[in-house]
Amino acid sequence: MKLKKLYLLAFISSTLFFSCSSDDDVTREEALGAYENGIIVLNEGNFGTDNSEISFVSNDFSIVKNNVFNTVNTALALGDTGQDIGFYNNLAFIVLNNSQKIEVVDRYTMIHVATISSGLINPRYITFANGKGYVTNWGDGGSTTDDYIAVVDLTNYVVSSTIPVVEGPERILHNNNKLYVAHKGGYGQGNSVSVIDLSNNSVVSVTVGDVPNSLELVDNSLYVLCGGAPSWSATETTGELVKINILDNTTESKVFNGMVHPSNLDFESNNFYYTIDSKIYKMGLSDVELPNAELFSTENQGAYGIYSFAVNNDKIYIGDAKDYSSNGEVYAYSLTGTLLNSFIVGVSPSGIYFNN
Repeated sequence: MKLKKLYLLAFISSTLFFSCSSDDDVTREEALGAYENGIIVLNEGNFGTDNSEISFVSNDFSIVKNNVFNTVNTALALGDTGQDIGFYNNLAFIVLNNSQKIEVVDRYTMIHVATISSGLINPRYITFANGKGYVTNWGDGGSTTDDYIAVVDLTNYVVSSTIPVVEGPERILHNNNKLYVAHKGGYGQGNSVSVIDLSNNSVVSVTVGDVPNSLELVDNSLYVLCGGAPSWSATETTGELVKINILDNTTESKVFNGMVHPSNLDFESNNFYYTIDSKIYKMGLSDVELPNAELFSTENQGAYGIYSFAVNNDKIYIGDAKDYSSNGEVYAYSLTGTLLNSFIVGVSPSGIYFNN
């Protein structure tokens, strides 16, 4: 790593100037990239309050730091309702839903770079393509016709244009000059994926199951996990796993048995992982049927519930929001469900990202 010489110099300096305070040592370390090679946790905070924050856990679990954003940027509050983080080169774009903004920081030092505060209305998730950022926006929650994708110019951090889409755009990913957008439905229940051709911004809609909540692209197939319409909706429906052939947009579907609502689809080492309530399931890429039995349950480990979920480097990470007002906790498991470690983080850990 190119910063090794600087770390060595900092170490030598600390031995010569031993009277420096521990706070000075922390500041020096953070300025050199203390947040690389680890796990970034986005803590949503309380809706209506500027208490979103960032937590950091090193890959070997030996370092845990909370309130990272405010520690580095002492004069700034991150904002209200942290929704998503997207990495682009050496930058992290932190989407704040109820603050209607994006904070841009150096992903390795967390030093503030810019704020994008115009052109966003209920921003949700972000991806990047062709030197631009693309952000899903619900618009006014009371309107079903004002939802859009905001296009961010990454040279000046300004929303330069928008792409209108149907209600409730949520998860978004990019592949081969196309955007794929899951329409969870905003305050309603959606059942489609938008395919946006970035050469002309044309939009094609592909019908999937009710309330698509997760997207995973594997080779020429887009896998869409649909949670189904919830029990409190007019008509409850069960979940589906829909496979879209991205070459011709044809679909095939696996419908879950019983009235269940799966979420949090992730793909790692030729296996899919997803959750239903407090249970984690595993399915092989070539499996014909959905699994009948869970891999393990967080209830056995004392976790209250699954608020965020990620699989990486042969580990499963789960964020537990607990009572949604006090500090949450992140649990790390082996792929067989053995609890490896747990960490106290901020309020409502809503996203887990790998900063490597």
